[in-house]
Amino acid sequence: MELNKLKNLALSETGFLFDPATGNTFTLNESAIFILKALKHGLQQRQIAEALTTDFEVSPAQALEDVSDALLQLKEVGLITGGAA
Repeated sequence: MELNKLKNLALSETGFLFDPATGNTFTLNESAIFILKALKHGLQQRQIAEALTTDFEVSPAQALEDVSDALLQLKEVGLITGGAA
């Protein structure tokens, strides 16, 4: 995953995301904000899922699914490449 690209994304506390490379904007929900911030700090998929179980009181299976879905969506819109193992 390109950590430099992630670090260049501008993210507001309310979930407004701006990609200065493309000019595209996105609106993220609370869990997507959490996941993107964790990615920007270099956390891997399983680490993020573990943190989600605590912060959002979801099961480990649901947290891993949520992280996987978020990574897929971020990849589809070109905000990330590759994957977080």
